[in-house]
Amino acid sequence: MPNTTIHTGRHFLQIPGPTNVPDRVLRAIDMPTIDHRGPEFAQLGHEVIDATRKAFRPKKPVIIYSSSGTGAWEAAMVNTLSPGDKVLMAETGQFSTLWRALVQKMKVEVDFLPGDWKRGADANQIEEKLREDKDHKIKGVMVVHSETSTGAVTDIPAVRKAIDNAKHPALLFVDTISGLASIEYEHDKWGVDVTIAGSQKGLMLPPGLGFNAISDKALAAHKASSAIRSYWDWGDIVEANKSGSWPYTPATNLLYGLKEAIAMLNEEGLDNVFARHKRHGEAARAALAHWGLQNQCADPKAYSPILTAIVMPDGHDADQFRKVVLDNFDMSLGAGLGKIKGKVFRVGHIGHFNDLMLMGALSGVEMALDLAKVPHRSGGVVAAMEVLTGRGATQASRAVA
Repeated sequence: MPNTTIHTGRHFLQIPGPTNVPDRVLRAIDMPTIDHRGPEFAQLGHEVIDATRKAFRPKKPVIIYSSSGTGAWEAAMVNTLSPGDKVLMAETGQFSTLWRALVQKMKVEVDFLPGDWKRGADANQIEEKLREDKDHKIKGVMVVHSETSTGAVTDIPAVRKAIDNAKHPALLFVDTISGLASIEYEHDKWGVDVTIAGSQKGLMLPPGLGFNAISDKALAAHKASSAIRSYWDWGDIVEANKSGSWPYTPATNLLYGLKEAIAMLNEEGLDNVFARHKRHGEAARAALAHWGLQNQCADPKAYSPILTAIVMPDGHDADQFRKVVLDNFDMSLGAGLGKIKGKVFRVGHIGHFNDLMLMGALSGVEMALDLAKVPHRSGGVVAAMEVLTGRGATQASRAVA
């Protein structure tokens, strides 16, 4: 007989997304198919459109697509930019790199500020570049709010201030695919022109919905853009949304789930959601510090509340370690991506998550460190527990506070 491992209990999904989907949301999605041109769906459409504004906090409507976050990236581009335009982007990790590749496919020139994949975007660098752009050839500044590959968060208000200080008219595009509904985010208050998000992270849904929140300035750019677009066109969707519908067949059952997920977030209160994620991030970093391992994010002010990216010691492969974790404890950890592949593994603590789930995840990591003979100091789980019970805090968390 083949040598297989039988696991009991639930699988531990500890990647930074897609995240665990709550049972309430699964039950909401489990509905009969309905007529997406009928009155029942129109009511759902209006309810969901109104609900999303509570998560994004914009004055303007939020555009909802049946797509991944990548689709929402493309939608943001084709609705505001024209072939031959130029944008400024900051390299913060794998997702900023992928976004750059997509923008270039749209025949848009990219000035890519290099980064070391250990911190968020540098607002001072952005301001300097914009001041040099006397002719205002740069039409947009694009940054990733929560860089899921590295665990580094960019200070979006600082980027907005940099654009304003330079007196530059560029649009501000922000990818908060893993930040929305898990880290504090304010579309209007922070002066963001286009916010890009997805369903499968803090919104606690399966993949399949993409979002654009937009400003008046972005709408004006939409009217001026000469990019070819059809499916992604904001205008068609906004017009159809007035009657609670979409110009094409929407992901009806995911919209049921979205309504329920936002209801759950509102019941907990977004401020409480953000505080919970911060607390779990501090506990995970306490374990990491005690183990004596290195955080991929080198800037304590940029530490992500939603995941901890852990650098493996020299001579140890992160993907092999993840296999040890999966085979022995039925737990999935996030892989290192791009140029840190095999060097980093990521522990997600995002979305529908609580203290015991975090303790289970960190216990699995610590047991696997022993099994894989990775040099570390045992007791990281206890250090995390002390943070959760209020008896301890990491030096890094005290510095951030």
